[in-house]
Amino acid sequence: MTKQNIVNAVSEATGLTKVETEAVMNGVMSTIIESLGRNERVELRGFGTFGVKHRKPKKARNPGTGEAIFLPERHVPTFKPAKNMRSHVNDSLKK
Repeated sequence: MTKQNIVNAVSEATGLTKVETEAVMNGVMSTIIESLGRNERVELRGFGTFGVKHRKPKKARNPGTGEAIFLPERHVPTFKPAKNMRSHVNDSLKK
């Protein structure tokens, strides 16, 4: 499913135009990204939690060549789905 598919589905469900729906969706996404950039946690109850994890620098190996490489210190965005989301997905895929 793409962003445009989501915009179309939400637009039909809410009665908003596709332009309005896309503006709202862009606003939500940019707010989440800006909050993560400030190292803030974003919790959407019933959906999940976005956060940022710090990764220490480390040595690694290129699996293709076996060459040693150095991975610098970095921050990576993370997402932990809510319990009811995990159960819904699991139940839906068991069928």
